[in-house]
Amino acid sequence: MSGHECCENPPNYLSGGGGGAGHVQQLGGFNCYLSGPVDSTQAVILVSDVFDKVAEAGFYVVVPDFLRGDPRIPNDEKPLEVWIIDHGPDQGFEDAKPVIEALKSKGVTKIGAAGFCWGAKVVVELAKYAYIQAAVLLHPSFVAVDDMHAVKVPISILGAEIDRRSPPELVKQFEMALNAKPEVDAFVKIFPGVTHGWSVRYDDEDELAVKSAEESHQDMLGWFEKHLK
Repeated sequence: MSGHECCENPPNYLSGGGGGAGHVQQLGGFNCYLSGPVDSTQAVILVSDVFDKVAEAGFYVVVPDFLRGDPRIPNDEKPLEVWIIDHGPDQGFEDAKPVIEALKSKGVTKIGAAGFCWGAKVVVELAKYAYIQAAVLLHPSFVAVDDMHAVKVPISILGAEIDRRSPPELVKQFEMALNAKPEVDAFVKIFPGVTHGWSVRYDDEDELAVKSAEESHQDMLGWFEKHLK
């Protein structure tokens, strides 16, 4: 299950990440943070953290509010186990479909999706039914080996060495399952010395954390550039 690590140290989008280049707009029935060239035929859906580096690479970036204005907040009185009942990844998967259709209606021909923690399960479900053309999972939660057996599109998995949600042993099982599917391009990497959530929830003053986060962002961008452009 997704844990408190995903809610701690929220990213500062004004320091190296976001910069406020995008805007919020309705798309597919959801409030979405949109960024990047509106005439791009390649789009990337981020589930569910915002940063504009993907847009700077030329993609039209969409960050839907699949949590419907009720994000998990650190030190919330509502236990995580209660909050997750109304915010299951299965609902996120269903909610993603109209957003994808809305993108296609705007002329987008190739769509990638990146899922962080909770969002990784949403993205892997999209990858199992080929709703998207490329997938990236970062420090995933809820994802199982059986999911890998059903993936139909290129997928990259970026894991953390210190992660109770997807420990290295499980990530290596993901890799083994994907290696048995030569028809699906796959890339699996475990980042040493970092914890669950490191790609977006990191301390700006921690040199290793910043370097690892930047490396994960570049890996993600490289995957989308390889399979969407």
